[in-house]
Amino acid sequence: MAGSTLGTIFRITTWGESHGAGVGVVIDGCPAGLPLTNQDIQEYLDRRKPGQSRFTTQRQEGDEVEILSGIFEGRTTGTPIAMFVRNKDQRSRDYGNIMDVYRPGHADYTFDKKYGFRDYRGGGRSSGRETIGRVAAGAVAAKILKSLGIEIRAFSKSIGPVSVDPARFDWAERENNRLYMPDAQSAREAESYLDEMMAKKDSAGGIIECWMEGLPAGIGEPVFDKLSASLAKAVMSIGGVKGFEIGAGFEAASLNGSVNNDPFGIDKNGQVYKKSNHSGGVLGGISDGSRLTFRAAFKPTPSIASSQETVKRQGEETCIEIKGRHDPVIVPRAVVVVEAMAALTAVDLLFMSMTSRLDKIQAFFAYGQALEEEREKKERG
Repeated sequence: MAGSTLGTIFRITTWGESHGAGVGVVIDGCPAGLPLTNQDIQEYLDRRKPGQSRFTTQRQEGDEVEILSGIFEGRTTGTPIAMFVRNKDQRSRDYGNIMDVYRPGHADYTFDKKYGFRDYRGGGRSSGRETIGRVAAGAVAAKILKSLGIEIRAFSKSIGPVSVDPARFDWAERENNRLYMPDAQSAREAESYLDEMMAKKDSAGGIIECWMEGLPAGIGEPVFDKLSASLAKAVMSIGGVKGFEIGAGFEAASLNGSVNNDPFGIDKNGQVYKKSNHSGGVLGGISDGSRLTFRAAFKPTPSIASSQETVKRQGEETCIEIKGRHDPVIVPRAVVVVEAMAALTAVDLLFMSMTSRLDKIQAFFAYGQALEEEREKKERG
Protein backbone atom coordinates (compact mmCIF):
# COMPACT_ATOMS: atom_id res chain seq x y z
CA MET A 1 0.00 0.00 0.00
CA ALA A 2 1.45 3.37 -1.00
CA GLY A 3 0.75 6.52 0.96
CA SER A 4 1.63 5.43 4.52
CA THR A 5 4.72 7.68 4.74
CA LEU A 6 4.82 11.40 5.52
CA GLY A 7 7.73 13.83 5.54
CA THR A 8 10.94 14.60 3.64
CA ILE A 9 13.70 14.74 6.28
CA PHE A 10 11.73 13.89 9.42
CA ARG A 11 9.81 10.94 7.97
CA ILE A 12 7.23 8.69 9.55
CA THR A 13 5.59 5.50 8.31
CA THR A 14 2.54 4.17 10.15
CA TRP A 15 1.49 0.52 9.95
CA GLY A 16 -1.03 -1.97 11.31
CA GLU A 17 -4.79 -2.53 11.32
CA SER A 18 -7.58 -2.00 13.81
CA HIS A 19 -8.13 -5.72 14.42
CA GLY A 20 -4.62 -7.00 13.72
CA ALA A 21 -1.93 -7.71 16.31
CA GLY A 22 -1.31 -4.02 16.78
CA VAL A 23 -0.43 -0.68 15.22
CA GLY A 24 2.70 1.41 15.18
CA VAL A 25 5.08 3.80 13.52
CA VAL A 26 8.68 4.08 12.35
CA ILE A 27 10.36 7.50 12.56
CA ASP A 28 13.42 8.19 10.43
CA GLY A 29 15.37 11.44 10.57
CA CYS A 30 15.10 12.19 14.28
CA PRO A 31 18.35 13.79 15.47
CA ALA A 32 20.50 12.00 18.04
CA GLY A 33 20.57 13.28 21.60
CA LEU A 34 16.87 14.01 22.22
CA PRO A 35 15.90 12.84 25.73
CA LEU A 36 12.99 10.43 25.19
CA THR A 37 11.14 7.93 27.38
CA ASN A 38 8.02 5.79 27.10
CA GLN A 39 6.21 8.28 29.32
CA ASP A 40 6.84 11.12 26.84
CA ILE A 41 4.90 9.10 24.26
CA GLN A 42 2.31 7.70 26.67
CA GLU A 43 1.13 11.15 27.75
CA TYR A 44 0.04 11.83 24.18
CA LEU A 45 -1.47 8.39 23.58
CA ASP A 46 -3.50 8.63 26.79
CA ARG A 47 -5.26 11.69 25.38
CA ARG A 48 -6.60 9.76 22.37
CA LYS A 49 -7.23 6.31 23.84
CA PRO A 50 -10.83 4.97 23.96
CA GLY A 51 -13.09 4.49 26.97
CA GLN A 52 -12.40 7.86 28.63
CA SER A 53 -16.02 9.00 28.79
CA ARG A 54 -19.51 8.13 27.63
CA PHE A 55 -18.78 10.11 24.47
CA THR A 56 -16.05 7.75 23.24
CA THR A 57 -16.04 4.14 22.14
CA GLN A 58 -16.00 1.76 25.10
CA ARG A 59 -13.35 -0.44 23.51
CA GLN A 60 -11.00 -1.09 26.43
CA GLU A 61 -7.47 -0.49 25.21
CA GLY A 62 -4.59 0.64 27.41
CA ASP A 63 -2.69 1.79 24.31
CA GLU A 64 0.63 1.16 26.07
CA VAL A 65 3.54 2.03 23.82
CA GLU A 66 6.61 -0.15 23.35
CA ILE A 67 9.71 1.58 21.95
CA LEU A 68 11.53 -1.08 19.96
CA SER A 69 14.54 0.81 18.59
CA GLY A 70 16.34 4.12 18.25
CA ILE A 71 16.81 4.83 22.00
CA PHE A 72 19.88 4.21 24.15
CA GLU A 73 20.25 5.30 27.77
CA GLY A 74 17.21 7.56 27.50
CA ARG A 75 18.26 9.45 24.37
CA THR A 76 17.64 9.10 20.66
CA THR A 77 20.52 7.59 18.70
CA GLY A 78 19.81 9.13 15.29
CA THR A 79 18.69 5.75 13.94
CA PRO A 80 15.06 4.81 13.10
CA ILE A 81 12.70 4.83 16.08
CA ALA A 82 10.12 2.02 15.97
CA MET A 83 7.09 2.12 18.29
CA PHE A 84 4.38 -0.49 18.75
CA VAL A 85 0.99 -0.57 20.48
CA ARG A 86 -0.72 -3.94 20.80
CA ASN A 87 -4.45 -4.42 20.15
CA LYS A 88 -5.95 -6.17 23.16
CA ASP A 89 -9.73 -5.70 22.99
CA GLN A 90 -10.70 -6.53 19.40
CA ARG A 91 -14.25 -7.82 19.03
CA SER A 92 -14.27 -8.76 15.36
CA ARG A 93 -17.59 -10.59 15.80
CA ASP A 94 -19.28 -7.16 16.08
CA TYR A 95 -18.55 -6.65 12.39
CA GLY A 96 -19.89 -9.97 11.05
CA ASN A 97 -23.10 -8.37 9.83
CA ILE A 98 -21.21 -5.96 7.53
CA MET A 99 -18.94 -8.49 5.85
CA ASP A 100 -20.67 -7.99 2.51
CA VAL A 101 -22.37 -4.66 3.19
CA TYR A 102 -21.02 -1.19 2.41
CA ARG A 103 -21.44 1.14 5.41
CA PRO A 104 -22.62 4.64 4.41
CA GLY A 105 -19.99 7.28 5.12
CA HIS A 106 -17.16 4.72 5.40
CA ALA A 107 -14.37 3.67 3.03
CA ASP A 108 -15.83 0.16 2.49
CA TYR A 109 -16.94 0.74 -1.10
CA THR A 110 -13.84 2.64 -2.21
CA PHE A 111 -11.44 0.16 -0.57
CA ASP A 112 -13.22 -2.68 -2.34
CA LYS A 113 -12.93 -0.92 -5.70
CA LYS A 114 -9.25 -0.08 -5.20
CA TYR A 115 -7.96 -3.39 -3.81
CA GLY A 116 -10.63 -5.93 -4.72
CA PHE A 117 -11.24 -6.80 -1.07
CA ARG A 118 -11.37 -5.09 2.31
CA ASP A 119 -10.77 -5.79 5.98
CA TYR A 120 -14.32 -5.36 7.27
CA ARG A 121 -13.26 -5.72 10.93
CA GLY A 122 -13.35 -2.12 12.02
CA GLY A 123 -12.10 -0.68 8.76
CA GLY A 124 -8.52 -1.98 8.75
CA ARG A 125 -6.17 0.86 7.75
CA SER A 126 -9.12 3.27 7.54
CA SER A 127 -9.84 2.82 11.24
CA GLY A 128 -9.27 5.63 13.70
CA ARG A 129 -6.79 3.33 15.44
CA GLU A 130 -4.31 4.10 12.67
CA THR A 131 -3.85 7.51 14.33
CA ILE A 132 -1.98 5.86 17.23
CA GLY A 133 1.17 5.84 15.09
CA ARG A 134 0.68 9.47 14.17
CA VAL A 135 0.24 10.51 17.80
CA ALA A 136 3.26 8.53 18.98
CA ALA A 137 5.43 10.16 16.31
CA GLY A 138 3.84 13.53 17.02
CA ALA A 139 4.91 13.25 20.66
CA VAL A 140 8.54 12.98 19.49
CA ALA A 141 8.12 15.92 17.12
CA ALA A 142 6.48 18.01 19.86
CA LYS A 143 9.44 17.38 22.15
CA ILE A 144 11.82 18.56 19.44
CA LEU A 145 9.72 21.70 19.02
CA LYS A 146 9.60 22.30 22.77
CA SER A 147 13.40 22.27 22.85
CA LEU A 148 13.24 25.12 20.33
CA GLY A 149 10.65 27.11 22.28
CA ILE A 150 7.76 26.17 19.98
CA GLU A 151 4.44 25.02 21.47
CA ILE A 152 1.36 23.55 19.79
CA ARG A 153 -2.08 23.43 21.43
CA ALA A 154 -5.44 22.52 19.92
CA PHE A 155 -8.98 22.50 21.27
CA SER A 156 -12.55 21.65 20.33
CA LYS A 157 -13.85 24.92 18.92
CA SER A 158 -17.33 23.55 18.24
CA ILE A 159 -19.34 20.35 18.57
CA GLY A 160 -22.52 20.24 16.53
CA PRO A 161 -24.20 23.66 16.90
CA VAL A 162 -22.33 24.54 20.13
CA SER A 163 -19.27 26.79 19.80
CA VAL A 164 -16.74 28.14 22.29
CA ASP A 165 -17.53 31.70 23.36
CA PRO A 166 -14.35 33.84 23.00
CA ALA A 167 -15.46 35.85 26.03
CA ARG A 168 -15.28 32.70 28.18
CA PHE A 169 -12.13 31.22 26.61
CA ASP A 170 -9.92 29.55 29.24
CA TRP A 171 -7.07 27.20 28.33
CA ALA A 172 -7.13 25.66 31.81
CA GLU A 173 -10.75 24.60 31.32
CA ARG A 174 -9.77 22.47 28.32
CA GLU A 175 -8.31 19.93 30.74
CA ASN A 176 -11.40 19.92 32.98
CA ASN A 177 -13.83 18.34 30.52
CA ARG A 178 -13.57 15.32 28.21
CA LEU A 179 -14.66 17.33 25.21
CA TYR A 180 -11.47 19.44 25.33
CA MET A 181 -13.44 22.69 25.09
CA PRO A 182 -11.80 25.75 26.75
CA ASP A 183 -15.21 27.03 27.83
CA ALA A 184 -17.06 25.30 30.71
CA GLN A 185 -20.52 26.47 29.73
CA SER A 186 -20.14 25.47 26.09
CA ALA A 187 -18.80 22.08 27.20
CA ARG A 188 -21.94 21.47 29.27
CA GLU A 189 -24.17 22.50 26.38
CA ALA A 190 -22.22 20.26 23.99
CA GLU A 191 -22.60 17.31 26.38
CA SER A 192 -26.37 17.81 26.45
CA TYR A 193 -26.43 17.93 22.66
CA LEU A 194 -24.40 14.71 22.40
CA ASP A 195 -26.71 12.98 24.90
CA GLU A 196 -29.60 13.97 22.64
CA MET A 197 -27.84 12.58 19.55
CA MET A 198 -27.03 9.32 21.32
CA ALA A 199 -30.66 8.92 22.36
CA LYS A 200 -31.60 9.32 18.70
CA LYS A 201 -28.92 6.79 17.64
CA ASP A 202 -27.17 9.57 15.75
CA SER A 203 -23.78 11.33 15.85
CA ALA A 204 -22.23 14.80 15.62
CA GLY A 205 -19.36 16.61 13.95
CA GLY A 206 -17.35 19.65 14.96
CA ILE A 207 -14.33 21.89 14.47
CA ILE A 208 -10.87 21.73 16.03
CA GLU A 209 -8.71 24.85 16.17
CA CYS A 210 -4.94 24.66 16.58
CA TRP A 211 -2.42 27.29 17.65
CA MET A 212 1.34 27.14 17.14
CA GLU A 213 3.34 29.66 19.18
CA GLY A 214 7.02 30.45 18.78
CA LEU A 215 7.53 29.28 15.19
CA PRO A 216 10.17 31.61 13.74
CA ALA A 217 9.69 33.48 10.49
CA GLY A 218 11.07 31.81 7.36
CA ILE A 219 9.79 28.24 7.75
CA GLY A 220 8.16 26.61 4.72
CA GLU A 221 8.90 26.50 1.01
CA PRO A 222 7.40 28.98 -1.48
CA VAL A 223 5.89 26.58 -4.05
CA PHE A 224 4.67 23.01 -3.50
CA ASP A 225 5.91 22.58 0.06
CA LYS A 226 4.27 25.70 1.47
CA LEU A 227 3.77 25.59 5.24
CA SER A 228 0.04 26.09 4.70
CA ALA A 229 -0.16 23.44 1.96
CA SER A 230 1.85 20.92 3.98
CA LEU A 231 -0.34 21.49 7.02
CA ALA A 232 -3.45 21.08 4.87
CA LYS A 233 -2.20 17.76 3.50
CA ALA A 234 -1.24 16.48 6.95
CA VAL A 235 -4.50 17.49 8.61
CA MET A 236 -6.72 16.45 5.70
CA SER A 237 -5.10 13.01 5.87
CA ILE A 238 -6.79 12.45 9.25
CA GLY A 239 -9.88 10.28 8.83
CA GLY A 240 -13.09 12.29 9.13
CA VAL A 241 -11.62 15.70 8.23
CA LYS A 242 -13.70 17.40 5.52
CA GLY A 243 -12.37 20.95 5.62
CA PHE A 244 -9.24 22.95 6.44
CA GLU A 245 -8.67 26.68 6.77
CA ILE A 246 -5.83 28.83 8.00
CA GLY A 247 -6.07 32.31 9.49
CA ALA A 248 -9.25 34.04 8.32
CA GLY A 249 -9.85 31.04 6.04
CA PHE A 250 -13.08 31.13 4.07
CA GLU A 251 -14.02 34.41 5.73
CA ALA A 252 -11.20 36.06 3.75
CA ALA A 253 -13.27 35.62 0.59
CA SER A 254 -15.80 38.17 1.91
CA LEU A 255 -13.23 40.69 3.16
CA ASN A 256 -11.59 43.58 1.32
CA GLY A 257 -7.85 43.80 0.84
CA SER A 258 -7.72 46.83 3.13
CA VAL A 259 -9.10 44.66 5.93
CA ASN A 260 -7.55 41.28 5.15
CA ASN A 261 -4.00 42.61 4.70
CA ASP A 262 -2.10 42.58 8.00
CA PRO A 263 -0.22 45.88 8.58
CA PHE A 264 3.40 45.64 9.68
CA GLY A 265 5.01 47.56 12.53
CA ILE A 266 8.20 47.69 14.61
CA ASP A 267 7.95 46.60 18.24
CA LYS A 268 9.82 48.02 21.25
CA ASN A 269 12.69 45.62 20.58
CA GLY A 270 13.07 46.84 17.02
CA GLN A 271 11.58 43.68 15.55
CA VAL A 272 9.06 43.46 12.71
CA TYR A 273 5.60 42.34 13.76
CA LYS A 274 2.08 42.22 12.32
CA LYS A 275 -0.67 44.34 13.81
CA SER A 276 -3.34 41.77 12.91
CA ASN A 277 -3.25 38.13 11.86
CA HIS A 278 -5.74 37.38 9.11
CA SER A 279 -2.95 35.40 7.40
CA GLY A 280 -2.86 32.93 10.29
CA GLY A 281 0.90 33.19 10.59
CA VAL A 282 1.75 32.31 6.97
CA LEU A 283 2.63 34.61 4.04
CA GLY A 284 3.53 33.16 0.64
CA GLY A 285 3.61 29.71 2.18
CA ILE A 286 6.30 30.77 4.69
CA SER A 287 5.86 31.42 8.41
CA ASP A 288 5.85 35.11 9.33
CA GLY A 289 6.70 34.76 13.03
CA SER A 290 3.22 35.39 14.42
CA ARG A 291 0.90 32.80 15.92
CA LEU A 292 0.04 30.09 13.40
CA THR A 293 -3.70 29.40 13.54
CA PHE A 294 -5.72 26.84 11.59
CA ARG A 295 -8.98 24.89 11.87
CA ALA A 296 -10.13 21.44 10.80
CA ALA A 297 -13.76 20.47 10.25
CA PHE A 298 -14.70 16.91 11.22
CA LYS A 299 -17.75 15.14 9.85
CA PRO A 300 -20.18 13.30 12.16
CA THR A 301 -19.09 9.78 13.07
CA PRO A 302 -20.41 7.59 10.23
CA SER A 303 -21.03 4.54 12.45
CA ILE A 304 -24.53 5.07 13.82
CA ALA A 305 -27.12 2.63 15.14
CA SER A 306 -29.98 4.10 13.11
CA SER A 307 -31.21 2.19 10.08
CA GLN A 308 -29.48 3.35 6.87
CA GLU A 309 -30.02 2.45 3.23
CA THR A 310 -27.08 0.78 1.48
CA VAL A 311 -26.12 -2.06 -0.84
CA LYS A 312 -24.39 -5.40 -0.55
CA ARG A 313 -21.19 -6.24 -2.37
CA GLN A 314 -23.17 -8.55 -4.62
CA GLY A 315 -25.32 -5.62 -5.85
CA GLU A 316 -28.44 -6.06 -3.71
CA GLU A 317 -30.07 -3.12 -1.93
CA THR A 318 -30.50 -3.48 1.82
CA CYS A 319 -30.57 -1.59 5.13
CA ILE A 320 -28.06 -1.68 7.96
CA GLU A 321 -27.96 -0.83 11.66
CA ILE A 322 -24.32 -0.67 12.73
CA LYS A 323 -23.49 -2.55 15.91
CA GLY A 324 -20.35 -2.38 18.01
CA ARG A 325 -18.59 0.29 20.07
CA HIS A 326 -18.34 3.66 18.35
CA ASP A 327 -17.71 7.29 19.26
CA PRO A 328 -20.80 9.50 18.91
CA VAL A 329 -18.37 12.30 18.05
CA ILE A 330 -14.80 12.13 16.69
CA VAL A 331 -13.69 15.61 17.74
CA PRO A 332 -12.49 15.25 21.38
CA ARG A 333 -10.16 12.31 20.69
CA ALA A 334 -8.93 13.97 17.50
CA VAL A 335 -7.60 17.10 19.27
CA VAL A 336 -4.28 15.42 20.05
CA VAL A 337 -4.16 13.92 16.54
CA VAL A 338 -4.38 17.42 15.03
CA GLU A 339 -1.60 18.59 17.36
CA ALA A 340 0.52 15.63 16.29
CA MET A 341 0.11 16.29 12.58
CA ALA A 342 0.95 19.97 13.07
CA ALA A 343 4.09 19.03 15.04
CA LEU A 344 5.24 16.51 12.42
CA THR A 345 4.78 19.08 9.65
CA ALA A 346 6.56 21.84 11.54
CA VAL A 347 9.60 19.71 12.41
CA ASP A 348 10.03 18.46 8.85
CA LEU A 349 9.85 21.97 7.40
CA LEU A 350 12.17 23.34 10.10
CA PHE A 351 14.76 20.74 9.12
CA MET A 352 14.25 21.51 5.43
CA SER A 353 14.77 25.22 6.13
CA MET A 354 18.21 24.64 7.67
CA THR A 355 19.78 24.61 4.20
CA SER A 356 18.01 27.70 2.86
CA ARG A 357 20.88 30.15 3.43
CA LEU A 358 24.61 29.71 2.90
CA ASP A 359 25.54 32.12 5.71
CA LYS A 360 23.62 30.00 8.22
CA ILE A 361 25.24 26.80 6.95
CA GLN A 362 28.66 28.42 7.27
CA ALA A 363 27.86 29.66 10.78
CA PHE A 364 26.62 26.21 11.81
CA PHE A 365 29.73 24.37 10.67
CA ALA A 366 32.08 27.06 11.98
CA TYR A 367 30.44 26.78 15.39
CA GLY A 368 30.60 22.99 15.21
CA GLN A 369 34.29 23.11 14.31
CA ALA A 370 34.99 25.46 17.23
CA LEU A 371 33.25 23.06 19.60
CA GLU A 372 35.26 20.14 18.26
CA GLU A 373 38.53 22.05 18.65
CA GLU A 374 37.59 22.97 22.22
CA ARG A 375 36.82 19.32 23.01
CA GLU A 376 40.16 18.17 21.58
CA LYS A 377 41.96 20.86 23.57
CA LYS A 378 40.39 19.64 26.81
CA GLU A 379 41.28 16.03 26.01
CA ARG A 380 44.94 17.02 25.51
CA GLY A 381 44.86 18.62 28.93
